Amino acid sequence: MTKKQTIDSSLNNHIIHLVKNEKPDTVNQLIKLIQQKYPLTEHEITKIIIRLENEGKIHFREKETLIPSMPREYIFSSKATWYWITISLTIATTLTVFTVPEDAYPTVYIRYVLGSIFVLWLPGYSLIKALFPTRELDNIERAALSIGMSLALVPITGLILNYTPWGIRTTPITLSLLALTTTFATAAIIREYQKKS
Repeated sequence: MTKKQTIDSSLNNHIIHLVKNEKPDTVNQLIKLIQQKYPLTEHEITKIIIRLENEGKIHFREKETLIPSMPREYIFSSKATWYWITISLTIATTLTVFTVPEDAYPTVYIRYVLGSIFVLWLPGYSLIKALFPTRELDNIERAALSIGMSLALVPITGLILNYTPWGIRTTPITLSLLALTTTFATAAIIREYQKKS
């Protein structure tokens, strides 16, 4: 064995020993532990760590994310960020529809942008999220289905409103889509919690 092979073997054994016994939480912690004994750059150590992992000599475990035990805790956790964004956009759109007049330029453009999201995205997204609460769909499929379902739900809502005393006007359509999106999003967050717990 050459001197370089001996050093490499010693370094490999040291890394394996550190991973098994010290159990560092992150790769950066492991690199700092290695640098205490071997004066190598982070890049050199990272290459060795990747090689050892590819060879199956070391394994890193993924951190388990804790699921809150109560539905209320889950709704207020970071896992429900999508829910609060959906509800916030829905409420913001409803407020702009009722407070920003159609001739108030340039603030009316905010109403147009939020209205487009409100009509073309949010109803379908919340329905798809309710039907497929966990990651059965990738992001592209979820986006395509969200737009498609919104394009189906909004005309159906309009058709139903046409046969009511309120008719197809701004106020009933806005309130109907607000109720629809909020209902689907709430059902989705409940289903997501049930699937994950």
